[in-house]
Order: sequence, then C-alpha cells, then structure tokens
Amino acid sequence: MKRDAITFKYNRTPITNHNTLMRLSLFIISLLLLSNTLPVNAVEYLSAERPVKAQPQFDYDIALKTSQSAIGKQLADHKFINANGEPVSLKQFRGKPLVLSMVYTSCYQICPMTTRHLSTVVEKARDAMGDDSFSVVVIGFDTKVDTPDAMQYFANKQGISDKNWNLLSIDEKDLDALIKDLGFLYYPTSSGYDHLIQATIVDADGKVYRQVYGQVFDTPLLVDPLLELVLGRPQPAQSFLSILSNKIKLFCTVYDPRSDGYYFDYSFFVEIFVGITVIFGIVMFMRREMKKGRELKT
Repeated sequence: MKRDAITFKYNRTPITNHNTLMRLSLFIISLLLLSNTLPVNAVEYLSAERPVKAQPQFDYDIALKTSQSAIGKQLADHKFINANGEPVSLKQFRGKPLVLSMVYTSCYQICPMTTRHLSTVVEKARDAMGDDSFSVVVIGFDTKVDTPDAMQYFANKQGISDKNWNLLSIDEKDLDALIKDLGFLYYPTSSGYDHLIQATIVDADGKVYRQVYGQVFDTPLLVDPLLELVLGRPQPAQSFLSILSNKIKLFCTVYDPRSDGYYFDYSFFVEIFVGITVIFGIVMFMRREMKKGRELKT
C-alpha cells in the first residue's frame, strides 16, 4: 500500500503540471491577440468620436494673391501699444507715407535678416527724400510673445532702436482685422510661423499703395514708390513753386546700381542750358540773316 501510494502521487504530479502549462499558454496567446486588437479599436473609436482637425498649410500663391488684393484698400484706425507702453492708433501716421513691416520677435533668422535689410534701404530712402519724409512701423504679430518689452529688445538687437522707427504690439482681436486689411497670412508651425515676407507701403491717406516682398530686395522696389508718394503728389498747402520743385526732384533723383544709392542728377539742368543756348543761337543767326537779306534788297 505504501508503494502504491507513492506511485499514485508520483504519477499524478506530471498530469497536473501539463494541464497548467497548457492553460498558461492559452492565456498568453489570448493576451497577445487582445493586445493586437485593442489599439486599432481604440483609434477607430477615438477617430469616430473626436475627428482630428487638419491644420491649414502655407501656400505661397494664395498668400501672394491675398497680399496683392490688399493694394488700394483703406486701412482702418487699428490700435496698438508702443515700446513705451503707450496707446497708438494707425491714424496718427496719416499725412505722409508709411512703411509697415510684420515680424515675430522669437524668429531667430528670417525676421532679423529682413529687418536689418529693410533698415539699410530705409536709410537710403531718407538720404534721397529727407529724414522726416515718411514713417516706419514694425508690428509684432505673435500677440502672446511680442510685448512692448520684446519689441524693444528686438529693435535693440537689430540696431533700429535709435532710427526713429515705431515698434508696436497688438492684441489678438485687433490683429485679425489688421491682417485682413494688409492681406497678410501666417500659419503656426512647430518652429514658429510660416508667412509671406512683405513690407507694405501705405500712402498719406492710409491706403495700401505697394507691397514689397523678400528677405533681401532691390533698393528701388521700396524707394521708387516712396519717391512717387513723397515728391510726385502735390499737397493741398503747397505753392506752385514747391510743387514744381518736387517734380524736378522726382525727375532728377536717379538710382545708381554701382553704389546702390540715389543721387540728384544735375545733367538735366546742363541739358536744359545747352538746349536754350542752341535755340537762342539759332534765333540770333536767323535774325542776322534776315537783316542781311533786307539790306541787299535796298
């Protein structure tokens, strides 16, 4: 009996272990199958319940078309805060042309490069027309970051803080209206914003006159429109002599591509003097000949 009991105990143990292993294997397989099906079902469920909204992508052609469509549009009297924390309105810049640039201060390459180049061209325009002939405004469109302090820091870094530029911050509500007037599109990205690089030239009445594009652009693209606005359009209080003087300045201010600057071309007056002298000489010669003819007849 003792031997049989031992035999029974010995024989029963392998059977029990075998069943446990089989059940454990089936349990692991079930878990693997379940783990393969759960993520798919979960994604399908979430997709059905919470559809992911596609983010708009920057399209250069659309941005350019939108920008160009703003030319001739009257800008509203938008509100800003300057670098000193004081309220400013766009209406305060009426009466002379305005160069307006949109930036975001957390941009570490494109906006700084664009602003420095714009500063160089602005200086050439002021040399040609006078320091107070037009205004310059830089607006930060990242409303949460581009505070007055951030705008001042950006200006200091680009070397424009002492060049009579206006550094303005704007809130999100006013920004939406402003970018519609300017035809300016921007889209958030993981690294900042995608946007068309443009400088907007606004006339003395607050209408969009020209759009200038690119990080680096040819000097005449900005200066020539400003010359047209500053010198080519008579102001109500100007006398005839002032209007004539401005017309002459506009006509004689010439761009020199070698120096990338503007100068007053005095050859116009030399040509006029030579022309008057030639005409006077011809008239005198004809009078003398006519006098000789009359003397011969008598």
